[in-house]
Amino acid sequence: MFFSIIIPVYNRPEELAELLESLTAQTYKHFEVVVIEDGSTKKSDVLCAGFAQKLAIQYYFQENTGQGFARNAGFKLAKGDFFIILDSDCVLPSQYLTAVLKGIAAKNLDVFGAPDKAAKNFSPLQKALNYALTAPLSTGGLRGNHKSTYLPRSFNMGLHRRVWEKVGGFEITRLGEDLIYSLRMLAAGFQVGFLPNAFVYHKRRTSFLGFARQMQFFGRSRINVALHFPQSLKFVHFLPTFFLLGMLFALFMAGFGAFDFLYMYVCYALLVSIDAWTKEKNMRIALYALWAVFLQHSCYGYGFLKDYLRCKICKQPNIAHEYPK
Repeated sequence: MFFSIIIPVYNRPEELAELLESLTAQTYKHFEVVVIEDGSTKKSDVLCAGFAQKLAIQYYFQENTGQGFARNAGFKLAKGDFFIILDSDCVLPSQYLTAVLKGIAAKNLDVFGAPDKAAKNFSPLQKALNYALTAPLSTGGLRGNHKSTYLPRSFNMGLHRRVWEKVGGFEITRLGEDLIYSLRMLAAGFQVGFLPNAFVYHKRRTSFLGFARQMQFFGRSRINVALHFPQSLKFVHFLPTFFLLGMLFALFMAGFGAFDFLYMYVCYALLVSIDAWTKEKNMRIALYALWAVFLQHSCYGYGFLKDYLRCKICKQPNIAHEYPK
């Protein structure tokens, strides 16, 4: 199997350098790298040229179109049998491609999705954000796993060339473009699965403000996905909005001396803190994780509610605001 690893990048040469370095350490060597520079002002052309002796690498610059269409440009340039899409802020363990190869062969997959983890050298904030997006006590625990129909996310997903030849590329460039693409591949009858061992180390956002903006965008994205695939909208997707509205109600009632509702949120906060501390053995990470989980619920719920009212209730057209790069 010859892999084409497609990496869109926007103003992140330092992060891309870490990803490319991790690719040089892969135990499985039959792959190329296709870097799509999506209108960056901080270009990675010199960086990519510096890896030309270590990797089979292509570099292509285009005007900014968004991550979905940047990946489409990568598909057209790719020479491999199987395309792997990665975010530029990921780092790969040395066995990553070996795990992908074994997984797609064992499960006879046309399309795969795989998880992300926090590396040991990540900062406390990065580990806390990873907890919020992966822990069972947060909405991250509901994103899908190998026991359910998993919809691959574009930070770590792959598809056989024949899938692209039949289905085509991303139809939209942002606002849930990866989930829509996964649903289209499922609808076309391709075998889609989850590879738990093909994980990446995903650095994610490096500030609470950036994380909050990202979560609001994710909430809006879920509504956009539902506009394309109405049956994809499930009760579980409403939970962050219920969390937000319930918290506001609890604070309102507390102002009148009724603390019963607020106690439920306090108990939940204690559970999250204890669980995060148990996993990380670090009080700072546990406190950061608590704040990250509440941000995740609240901001996702706000974005979801805002676009649900505008697009589903008021029937106004969707507005794909710029993704916070």
